[in-house]
Parts: sequence; C-alpha cells; structure tokens
Amino acid sequence: MTPKDRMYTRTHEWVKVEDNEALVGITDHAQDSLGDITFIELPKIGSKLKKSGECGVIESVKAASDLYSPISGTVTDVNEALETTPEDVNTDPYGKGWIFKLNNINQNEIAELMDADAYEKFLESEE
Repeated sequence: MTPKDRMYTRTHEWVKVEDNEALVGITDHAQDSLGDITFIELPKIGSKLKKSGECGVIESVKAASDLYSPISGTVTDVNEALETTPEDVNTDPYGKGWIFKLNNINQNEIAELMDADAYEKFLESEE
C-alpha cells in the first residue's frame, strides 16, 4: 500500500512535507526492485540540492542506483543509522528507512509530483 501522506516521483522517491521541511526516501517498489540494500551514500548536510539532481547512491546485492532529490532544497539532516543498518530501507522504506531531510523547499515543485493514486497508476503502466 502506497502511503497517501506523501508525494512521489517517476524515479521512485517519496517526499513527506511538514511545514517547510521535507522528509525524503525511496518507495517500497524501489527497494523491492533493488533487492537487499548493502550501502547508502548519503548527501552531505548543508548541501543544496536541485530537483532531479543526483544526491547519493544506493547499492544492493543486485545493482548500484543513483539517488535523486525529488525537489530542490537544503539538506538539514540525514539518516545516519543507514550507515550501519542500510537494510532499514528494505524493511521500513516509509518509516525508519527515510534517507534525508530538506528545508528551503520549493512548494511549486511539490505540486508537480504524483500523489499516491497517480504513483500507483504509474507503476501499473511500467509493468
């Protein structure tokens, strides 16, 4: 089930916005496609990310994939627990498996993302 309280990208990242801060991670579909995640390169705190820009790498037993920022903003926090337990992204992609937080976000960019229903339709079209 795709959580309804987030927005989604075609590259399978999610964004949960609270006030002017955004929590970012990858979707259940993305973690399932990657398989067992073994390493995550997190963005640096303070770095300014651009929408759709590369901001890290996720490595799994199957492949390495670039991580993209779903919206523009400044990294205020990263999930350091993923450095020792990257498998949290597999077991809880919408909770303990969050990857980073942004502030100074662009509200207009959020409106361009897909809601949960649109994301589920997008997944069906990819199959």
